[in-house]
Amino acid sequence: MSDNSTVVIEEPNINDRTRLARARRIVVKVGSSSLTSIKGGISEEALIELANTLAAKSATGTEIILVSSGAISAGLSPLGLDKRPRDLATQQAAASVGQGLLMARYTHAFGEHGITVSQVLLTADDLMRRSHHMNAFRALNRLLNLGVIPVVNENDTVATHKIRFGDNDRLSALVAHLVRADALLLLSDVDSIYDGPPAKGAKRIPQVDGPEDLEGVTIGSPGKAGVGTGGMQTKVEAATMAADSGIPALVTSTANAAAALAGENVGTWFTVNSGRKSVRMMWLAHLAHVEGKLILDPGAVTAVRDNRNSLLPAGITAVEGTFESGDAVEMLAPDGTVIARGLVNYSSDELPQMLGRSTVELGESLGRSFAREVIHIDDLVLV
Repeated sequence: MSDNSTVVIEEPNINDRTRLARARRIVVKVGSSSLTSIKGGISEEALIELANTLAAKSATGTEIILVSSGAISAGLSPLGLDKRPRDLATQQAAASVGQGLLMARYTHAFGEHGITVSQVLLTADDLMRRSHHMNAFRALNRLLNLGVIPVVNENDTVATHKIRFGDNDRLSALVAHLVRADALLLLSDVDSIYDGPPAKGAKRIPQVDGPEDLEGVTIGSPGKAGVGTGGMQTKVEAATMAADSGIPALVTSTANAAAALAGENVGTWFTVNSGRKSVRMMWLAHLAHVEGKLILDPGAVTAVRDNRNSLLPAGITAVEGTFESGDAVEMLAPDGTVIARGLVNYSSDELPQMLGRSTVELGESLGRSFAREVIHIDDLVLV
């Protein structure tokens, strides 16, 4: 008698941290503080140890994209600077000098394992414009197919304040989305997120399933060394960005990297709580430079937030700030609560004459170009 039963092999739960051990493609982000020596500059020992760990994981067949800070730190000493400069021009100069030095060290460290690395410098524009976005995806995907480990950094030398990611933590979340990674690993000099100062006996938070798990928790800022830009706050934001777009993330220390990649119970694991969003919507929700505000009446709040409709001029009661068509603006409820962000179709000069009026009326009095949404639903994200 034959057995016709079918054996069902269950896929591992996406929110199981052992997913890191089985991941096909992982984005790993390392911060400046993890690579900087006590005397300043890049620590050869720390960089080699990281390369050894990632090379071992790569040898198991896992594709790795390394998002690495450290270019500005590497450029400080050659320029005679004792700390990270505050002005953008000097930061760009340090990055320009340091990026080559950083890549030379990665090339040597990974080369010891027979692994080729490549330099990939990105700006926000590269991920927001569809043509650039597809080019970046194709380039990274091809490098991975060729067995290369891409080393990604923000293109600090040319980025302006308005189009900067702000730090490599958030860049890593966007890169993870771009390359369709299975997981994001955020490494720093702190081994986990705690419910208070670790030095005062605070408890580790092993897992975050949603914002409520971090309510009342004070998240740290950049360390005393002054070489980083974000501290734990931006790592939480990046992990949340990834989780909100369908990619689980782990925040831990560089010392725990090997254990994390083996799926061990270290750091703080951010579980997935929604499907993957577009990179454009992730940028709009978390990174877009907001130029102005639109105050909505209660009816418009319901239409936008609850019914997921486009924003029409009839529901706007006030306009704040100066902006052009295509800029990012916030939408606020009457009590001042921000409910959404979106890309506006009109400038701050055009909108005041449109407030409270229907699109039909505006089309008849001002012309057909005014008979449309202020913000289309496809250019709007709830926050």
